[in-house]
Amino acid sequence: MTISIWRYSHLALAVSSFAFILLASITGIILAFQPISEQIQPYKSADFETATIAETLSTLKKSYSEIIDLQIDANDFVLASVITENGESKTGYINPKTAQFLGNKIEVSPFFQWVTNFHRSLFLKSTGRFLVGLCSFLLFLIAVSGSVLILKRQRSFKKFFSKIVNENFNQYWHIVLGRLSLIPIIIITITGVYLSLEKFNLLPTYNTSHNINYDAISESPQLELHNFPVFKNTKLSEVKFIEFPFSDDVEDYFTIALQNREIVVNQFTGEILSEFNYPLVTFYSELSLNLHTGKGSILWSLILAIATANILFFIYSGFAMTLKRRKAKLKNKFKKDVCDYVILVGSENGSTLPFANVLHEQLLHAGKKSYITEMNNYTTFIQAEHIIILTATYGLGDPPTNANRFLELLKTTKQSETISYSVVGFGSYAYPDFCKFALDVDSAIQLHFKQFLPVFTINDKSVDAFKQWTNAWTEKMQVPVKIAEDKLTSKPRLTNSLTVIHKTEVINNPDSTFLLTLKAKKAKRFVSGDLLAIYPANDYRERLYSIGKVDGNIQLSVKYYDTGLGSNFLNGFDLGDTFKARIINNAAFHFPKKAANVVMIANGTGIAPFLGMLDANIKRKNVHLYFGLRTKQSLELYNSQLESYLQSGKLSRLEMAFSREIESSYVQDLLLKDEVFIAKRLKNKGVLMICGSLTMQNGVLTILETICKKYQLEALSLYQKNGQIQTDCY
Repeated sequence: MTISIWRYSHLALAVSSFAFILLASITGIILAFQPISEQIQPYKSADFETATIAETLSTLKKSYSEIIDLQIDANDFVLASVITENGESKTGYINPKTAQFLGNKIEVSPFFQWVTNFHRSLFLKSTGRFLVGLCSFLLFLIAVSGSVLILKRQRSFKKFFSKIVNENFNQYWHIVLGRLSLIPIIIITITGVYLSLEKFNLLPTYNTSHNINYDAISESPQLELHNFPVFKNTKLSEVKFIEFPFSDDVEDYFTIALQNREIVVNQFTGEILSEFNYPLVTFYSELSLNLHTGKGSILWSLILAIATANILFFIYSGFAMTLKRRKAKLKNKFKKDVCDYVILVGSENGSTLPFANVLHEQLLHAGKKSYITEMNNYTTFIQAEHIIILTATYGLGDPPTNANRFLELLKTTKQSETISYSVVGFGSYAYPDFCKFALDVDSAIQLHFKQFLPVFTINDKSVDAFKQWTNAWTEKMQVPVKIAEDKLTSKPRLTNSLTVIHKTEVINNPDSTFLLTLKAKKAKRFVSGDLLAIYPANDYRERLYSIGKVDGNIQLSVKYYDTGLGSNFLNGFDLGDTFKARIINNAAFHFPKKAANVVMIANGTGIAPFLGMLDANIKRKNVHLYFGLRTKQSLELYNSQLESYLQSGKLSRLEMAFSREIESSYVQDLLLKDEVFIAKRLKNKGVLMICGSLTMQNGVLTILETICKKYQLEALSLYQKNGQIQTDCY
């Protein structure tokens, strides 16, 4: 399968460094809890932020006969090494203002020491250090290449954190967790590389010796410690360590390491004898250590633990997706130039390949010579009579990587025979550019070959929809193709619990249609035009219903069939019954926010989303509805709602067509009658929304194409691409 340089780099880096990243991640998770175990100790004083060096040293002098040194660790614990009045040497944590002994120095447990040594060098000494540093760098490159792949998918920095549709568990969480963990992982990798460079002395060096004029050191005027100006003006929080004079010699002095510099202070007068500022490399070294280990912050340690745990998931999900792609590898029995049927596949992550392979296998089983390949491999096919294109749309309307050259190849590749074609698009209604690339391919290929079937779109890898297309294709082509469902099915994910709060009786409607109102158990964001997916038999068989959002609830219009799987399932519920389903974001069929004029075209149960959209039209936008039913009696089911929308101004005009009355008509007839009005709406950027049966949709599109030609408008396909014509038909 064709793979982009970024995806190839991402995969190659992951494969090459897999073992080291795995070991580093496991040990990294464990080590993230070491600073947490230290931070929770009760050794930090509430007085720490306000205490000065003068206060602390003065108190210590009164409490202990001798002070050797004082350290402030990453946890802001004050650690003192002292000698008591009894001559006992003692090292532990103290209260900086009272000198109260709080506890002994924390010693790193043998377990954490072992894990730390393994994490740093894999017990391979310098070789291991080098490998770990290299591993950190490779992980950095993996994070960068992964970020580029997300940018390519989302098409801009602004949309980097935009919603990702959950079409596949591994892919979805690989992207979502990758975005959330990106910054921590980059910090982990950069600091890991930096610390490795430091270990191998590859960072700039600097002079740390003080230049002291010992002849000029004086013992007067002698001051008490708490009166030293530098001690009075320096907070303990600015200190790293204080080394006390070894003796009472005037040449012995205080050495004080502050956050940004080091000073030496006369032990008698408090005069600063020498100082130098730390170079940036010192600041970066300390910062890298704290950021890499999480020292001093429970929150950052937890973030590091979570980010590192996510790396383990990335290893699993990345390889799972790779194996899935390899499993769906395209195989051919015949060479391309002897085949009558050619299947071209466009897929970014491999999810479309199983559908193409199943179709390919069925054609071979039917005794046909079939050839399958990627769209970027498009070339001459000497014996080809029919080309089938199955393609996904990547990101927000782009071609998949293995199809990004197809449109150019189509222009330059000449076939020797007249060929017919069919295009099947795979996508998700959650994206506004639903199956856009498939529509682009269909528009382009029409210039070269004869369309066998209209372009067919499939939402969320629906097996039923694919079977619907293959049945239509088989019937027209007269080639027996039977789809093996078990190779394409997956267990449904039902995330919404719904309760029936209103239901009309089927027996009271001449068209056997009923309205069903459902209340979601938990608050769920949805709008009219979204889809409700149910699984009546708790298997792969999915049934989709267009949602109308009325008074905050889901309203469905359902046509009942005696043997209908979905309609029997929904009609079997009584008031108060609860069932589980899932709501699919159908962004390609939401009420347009910017359009001043909207024309709604529906027949039968296709009115459902429009009822919800009209209910939400509180701004009283100019909306015209063309609605087709069988009889006038059929209208009674919806009449009260439609009348209320007309009276409130939410609906500007209603035109009805009844196909079974004496004066029979269809919505197509209404559009033809209002052709001038429709032409003006298209020309003035109005939006036409179509919902109902596919037969109705095809008839409406034919009428619209006629109107476009008659009034010299743009091609109908242009209005479909720019969103002025939106469809949700079945």
